[in-house]
Amino acid sequence: MAQGGCLAGKVVVVTGAGRGIGKEIATLAAREGGKIVVNDLGGSAEGEGNDLSVAEQVVAEIKKAGGVAVPNGDSVADPQGAERIIKTAIDNFGRIDCVVNNAGILRDRIFHRMSAVDWDAVIKVHLYGAFYMSKAAAPYFKEQESGSFIHFTSTSGLVGNFGQANYAAAKLGIVGLSKSIALDMARFNVRSNCVSPFAWSRLIGTIPVDTPEQKARVERIQNTMTASKIAPICVFLASDLARDVTGQIFAVRKDEIFLMSQSRPLRVAHKDGGWTPQSIAETMLPAFKSAFYALDRSQDVFNWEPL
Repeated sequence: MAQGGCLAGKVVVVTGAGRGIGKEIATLAAREGGKIVVNDLGGSAEGEGNDLSVAEQVVAEIKKAGGVAVPNGDSVADPQGAERIIKTAIDNFGRIDCVVNNAGILRDRIFHRMSAVDWDAVIKVHLYGAFYMSKAAAPYFKEQESGSFIHFTSTSGLVGNFGQANYAAAKLGIVGLSKSIALDMARFNVRSNCVSPFAWSRLIGTIPVDTPEQKARVERIQNTMTASKIAPICVFLASDLARDVTGQIFAVRKDEIFLMSQSRPLRVAHKDGGWTPQSIAETMLPAFKSAFYALDRSQDVFNWEPL
């Protein structure tokens, strides 16, 4: 492990770190000298069950490589659980410097078949979980006047996808949460950014594959867009190398890093005396229509082979 790495002396909590992207972030952060809390509920892709050994195995691998890590099996979807996760860092290492909100589940359903249970479960883990974790760490960040939040969003929310209304709503909500944290806590030198990953993971593996084109796309993700490609940007954002980076949204696809846009006005229409529904149809609609967004999905926007 790199004792003089970019995270030397820093304590990093990574949620959902027992597998996939979270595991890769935790192990790279440890190699860069960080002390890591490996949090993972150890549940299924739909959020059922728990198994602490999932986190313990990653901790064992980090320690075997000469790193420092401790396990935690609490749920980010529970506010007391989130507090215990942060307390694990404080109790074992005396401080907390970065929270990586990576934990997630999927319950994909076409919208008219999505139940309230499916909606609640996904929103609770992703959006509430990011809030609970950030809220638990915020007092420590404020007191020490430093800290970094890294929240995971998705192009399902940023762009769109079929059958993921719960996931997309949560992930776009996380963008708003991250920006609010960045604005509110900038005075304390606390940073907050989002990462949107393109990578093979256990969650991607649950997406139905109904056509040869979909099968080929999933195979391409599995073979070329590995979870290890996501870890470097997260470790960078956790470190002092990113001391001036906050309020941003990054996407990572294989060896590509994208700075994603944020909502800004595209067109303006003004009418003296105000509008009627009819004048909107006659004047505003033709002026705006060429700038309307199509019903694109992620693969329509990122429509070239990963580089």
